[in-house]
Amino acid sequence: MRTWREAWQDALYGPGGFYRRGEGPAGHFTTSTHGPLGVVLAEVVARLAEEAGVCRVVDVACGRGELLGHLHEQRPDLELLGVDVVDRPAQLAADIDWLRSPGGPDLPDELRDLDALVLAHEWLDVVPCTVAQVDDHGTLREVLVDDDGHEQLGDEVTGADRNWADAWWPAATPGDRVEVGRQRDDAWRNLLSRNRTGVTIAADYGHTKVSRPAHGTLTAYRQGMVTDPRPDGTTDLTAHVAMDSLGADEVVTQRELVHRLGLAAATPDHARATTDPLGYVADFSRASTLHALTDGRGLGGFHWAINRH
Repeated sequence: MRTWREAWQDALYGPGGFYRRGEGPAGHFTTSTHGPLGVVLAEVVARLAEEAGVCRVVDVACGRGELLGHLHEQRPDLELLGVDVVDRPAQLAADIDWLRSPGGPDLPDELRDLDALVLAHEWLDVVPCTVAQVDDHGTLREVLVDDDGHEQLGDEVTGADRNWADAWWPAATPGDRVEVGRQRDDAWRNLLSRNRTGVTIAADYGHTKVSRPAHGTLTAYRQGMVTDPRPDGTTDLTAHVAMDSLGADEVVTQRELVHRLGLAAATPDHARATTDPLGYVADFSRASTLHALTDGRGLGGFHWAINRH
């Protein structure tokens, strides 16, 4: 038995970790960076870069560079840099730069002194954190786990983790679980310190203090299916981010952000299907993609934490 944070780190970023596997994250689940969704997300990122007055975009935890590929097609004038735990993917355009990251909360030493839009899209949710649970006596104790996902309670949570829990995720009922966001807060501050001017963004599944889930959000994905969390390297392991504890300048939902940027699209008039079938299909596809990105019950409920430098 180990702490969830230790097991989680090895399962995702160890030598045989999930994110080092050849198929990459896209082999197991779809994010807003993939396929048609990624085309529109690239428009969002490009507009935010224009607002910030920067000509460089850095994509942290970028998978295999899918979003960077879309950005390169739309805005070849932008300087692009991908950061992830694998070597540079062969399919990336030659003028897209790449840095290999240690994984988890750690960043490459070379990533510093930036003047850029820095995007951490679905990074913080896979930064391993302390998982704790209130026992039958009301004591918050760290949760231990083995490689098969079997759990037991360990020592009482104390020190900095307990201080964070008391401030941001108070739990009192036996069985309540807490995913301590201190490690994510530290990782976020580290990323902020690397960007001198521009804007730094964390876009992720998240919640705030008024809506913390009593039983936590730790879950796993494998081959497109939700499955029981097992830190054996075969599944993605993720937990939603306490967005308010990051201390960002602004936190908005993806739906709010996309609409603010003027990217909402109405379904095209069906009459165009006969007069301009190709244009109708293209506009209908774009409208459907925008609906998926802004659906408040799904991707539209994503939180974007934004810091301007």
